[in-house]
Amino acid sequence: MLEIVLWVGVSQSLFAAIVVLNKEKRTISDKILAGWLFLFAIEFLTCISDYKIYGYPILSSSFLLFNPAFYFYVKSLIKTDFKLKYKHLLHLTPFFIFEILAYIFGEKIILNEFFEINNTFSFRLAFGIANILSWMGYNISSYIMLHRHRKSLKDEFSSFSQKLTLGWLFFIIIIYSVYCFSSFFIAIGVIITEKRLLLPHFYNYYFLLGIIYILSFYGVFQSQIFANTKISSDNKYKTSILDENQKLKIKELIFSFFEKEKPYLNPDFNMDFLSEAIQIPKYQITEVLNTVIGKNFFNFVNSYRVEEVKKLLTDKNVKWSIEAIGYECGFNSKSSFFSVFKKLTGLTPNQYQKKFRV
Repeated sequence: MLEIVLWVGVSQSLFAAIVVLNKEKRTISDKILAGWLFLFAIEFLTCISDYKIYGYPILSSSFLLFNPAFYFYVKSLIKTDFKLKYKHLLHLTPFFIFEILAYIFGEKIILNEFFEINNTFSFRLAFGIANILSWMGYNISSYIMLHRHRKSLKDEFSSFSQKLTLGWLFFIIIIYSVYCFSSFFIAIGVIITEKRLLLPHFYNYYFLLGIIYILSFYGVFQSQIFANTKISSDNKYKTSILDENQKLKIKELIFSFFEKEKPYLNPDFNMDFLSEAIQIPKYQITEVLNTVIGKNFFNFVNSYRVEEVKKLLTDKNVKWSIEAIGYECGFNSKSSFFSVFKKLTGLTPNQYQKKFRV
């Protein structure tokens, strides 16, 4: 059964890598993902060869490969100035060192013998510590990056999608953490019971295959988020060059543009469009929105959308459904529309219409 899973892993990894590399607009993120998938294919092939040559699996940790690859994939998606450099390959050094030494020592994956004192005990101990440190370091860093990214979106976009929020990567972090904790307890159970059991090894490759399917499905469609722009949050306005008159002028430009052009009716309206329209740098607009107007870009734009919705909800001549009104006013999904509307008014759109439509 395991051999079938391993061959499926090889074929799926290679197929997904080729698809990613053939994307029309290939980004650095795509190159990292493709390289990551190719390495996964090699890891699955290595395990197959272990059984063919030795008859048992050699001690290996594909997660010394997974951890840094995941970290750099996340970083490449959300950091506009990220560039892939040869020095980044150094992060794969622990994986290759332990992989090579495992073959030199011929170390098997037998957990009940993991803490047995012999001539390779130091190697196994270092292997275990390296895995724990790698998991904690890279995945905590990835989580922090994703969290900061989601906070920064409200200064850049008026509507969110899964491609922007990278919710699927949060999902991977969660299930990966669950996997690591469960693997730890399974390993402890095997060591305590002193049974020769390969379950954790099977468990590892089943989980990896699941991750590969997730990466294949979402990674192919994921695009770089800030491909042509710099995130406003990088420009701290603690050292502002704007005086009060300049701030008021920018404020007037923003309000005038919104009243005349109604750009918020466009569900794809973002900070780039606003900056280009009024010819003011994004970080200055962000500063004025947050310190003078008192709202981030997301809340400011959606407050206009909600006001537009309120007008249509109370207009007897409008025969559209509530959902249609939301889309007409710039919301890009029903869930976003209902969530924002209730947050700003304290009522659902349906409740508001029944209360105020005379």
